[in-house]
Amino acid sequence: MSLPLSTRRHSLSHIMAQATRMVMGASAKLAIGPDVDNGWYYDIDFGDATFEESKLKDIEKKMRAIVREGQEFRQFSLSVADAKAFTTAVGETYKYEMICDLEARGETTISFFANIGKFQNPTYAGFEFLNNPDSYCIESADGRSVVPENQGKTNYDFRTATFIDMCQGPHVVNTSEIPEDSFELDKIAGAYWRGDAKNKQLTRIYGLAFDTKTELDAYNTMMEEAKKRDHRILGRKLKLFTISDLVGSGLPLIQPRGMIMRKAIEEYLWELHRDKGYDRVWTPHLAKEELYQTSGHAGKYLEDMFSVYGGTSKENFFLKPMNCPHHMQLFADNQFSYRDMPIRYFEPATVYRDEKTGQLSGLTRVRSITQDDGHLFCRVTQIEEEVTTIVNIIKEFYTTFGLMDGYWVSLSIRDPETPEKYLGSDDVWIIAEWALEKAAIANNLNYRPMPGEAAFYGPKLDFMFKDAIGREWQLATIQCDFNQPNRFELSFKNEKWEEERPVVIHRAISGSLERFMGIMIENFAGVFPLWLAPEQVRIIPVGEAFVTYADEVYREMRTAGLRVKLDDSSDSLGKKMRNAEIDHVNYILVVGEQEMKSSSLAVRNYKTQEKTTEYINDFVTRIQEEIKSKAL
Repeated sequence: MSLPLSTRRHSLSHIMAQATRMVMGASAKLAIGPDVDNGWYYDIDFGDATFEESKLKDIEKKMRAIVREGQEFRQFSLSVADAKAFTTAVGETYKYEMICDLEARGETTISFFANIGKFQNPTYAGFEFLNNPDSYCIESADGRSVVPENQGKTNYDFRTATFIDMCQGPHVVNTSEIPEDSFELDKIAGAYWRGDAKNKQLTRIYGLAFDTKTELDAYNTMMEEAKKRDHRILGRKLKLFTISDLVGSGLPLIQPRGMIMRKAIEEYLWELHRDKGYDRVWTPHLAKEELYQTSGHAGKYLEDMFSVYGGTSKENFFLKPMNCPHHMQLFADNQFSYRDMPIRYFEPATVYRDEKTGQLSGLTRVRSITQDDGHLFCRVTQIEEEVTTIVNIIKEFYTTFGLMDGYWVSLSIRDPETPEKYLGSDDVWIIAEWALEKAAIANNLNYRPMPGEAAFYGPKLDFMFKDAIGREWQLATIQCDFNQPNRFELSFKNEKWEEERPVVIHRAISGSLERFMGIMIENFAGVFPLWLAPEQVRIIPVGEAFVTYADEVYREMRTAGLRVKLDDSSDSLGKKMRNAEIDHVNYILVVGEQEMKSSSLAVRNYKTQEKTTEYINDFVTRIQEEIKSKAL
């Protein structure tokens, strides 16, 4: 049975830690080294030493040597007291801190993994408790024996180990099981211990690992293409948005060209909802603390919220992290009956979340998040129909952007191991989770249950899409919430004229306008579909003698509703053409003597590089249809 890729990736984090010690010395202190989606990382404290990225080549070389050596991974456990003594003696202060946390949670033994190789590390020689420890695992994740068969189940003297790290596992049995050409070191970054800026900043070393070299090469090719499409670079180059240090990190400013894109997306979203019973609403950007105490955000989400103090009222306010509590108040201020249900609110509104500075990135990770938010108040019997309507909107929206191929849906449900993270009773969660799963089945969605991914107030369907170069993004979401209607004591009159509690369905189609814009900039590499393009047409006269005709063409296209510019500057024709290409203008129209005499245009399609000659009316009619159809 082949081992999961995650097991090999986690094993590589230990191999890298060992190799790093070989290159940088035993004083390097290890923090955490988990596997991640494309490989692994390890956070390491190098003390006063400066770690240069050039050292990655030396570490990678040592890693390959360890893989070829065929070191065995063996797991053993120590009492908390022995584990503390061991980590203290070898200077592993971060491991010691984690042991204290485990002890506080009631753990009595701590798991370690030893690498057994040709080299015996003298560091471990003096620890008698490493000889014949009380217990250790004898099976790996796939059920294979970790102890060679000729040793049976006898204990082992781990003082002879090459490398020891505190870890729960699992790992490969032998380093030689990892293909030597399937991994490489990627980059370094800074990372605060435990993600807290008040703690020391460590060096995070990232590695990449895949099943084969072919897959590794394919990933690297994708990343090279991603660099060319980086929305932060293209956004600056195309003047779509601005990041200002004076305004603050994670608070992008949308330029006029970017605002054209943003409004086009927003208007299309409303177009998809207009005839489906939605009403537009507006809510303010902040609210009193009591609102979030009632909603539960103050208890479960407070660390991600921005507080606002002062003012003549002397009240405590928060910038809203979500729109749902405000929408609850809109519903509460009405007297609805079962005949009115469902009630559907639509609001593209900006919310604010205190994202960590190191995680902020252009438009894709911001602190001011404009959600195309919607909340539906309905009966339990209406959930499936309402979710079906939302799913159809999602499918139409993402088909327009060419993203439906290879999508999948995460049915995000509770983590049964940590019930304290969630609001509401078990019976409410069971109803909500089953309602979404039924809707997923009824709509033939490619879904997978994902325990632990639910919001604190309810389960959700998260839609995952791949962009033009294969990267995966979580965008649309549908969330089922029985809890907030209870907390806000919302109700409507049923057929018996009794009070009945509604269910709330939270949904966002694009996710957030900022993030969606960033993803679309990269997906289209700045060459947008015509309906989305900030500048659809640029007219370039060959010389001054043809500016009057170019201006006539310009006015006619403006009248037709096209986003068009006239370049009547004194620059050369070549420079004007280059400027239009730099700005990624969809259609470049060159007009000279021949075009002026025949009332025609020399048309160049920037995306396809196709060149045609067309009459003005024919060209306008053609691209109006291209805009109307939202052709890719």
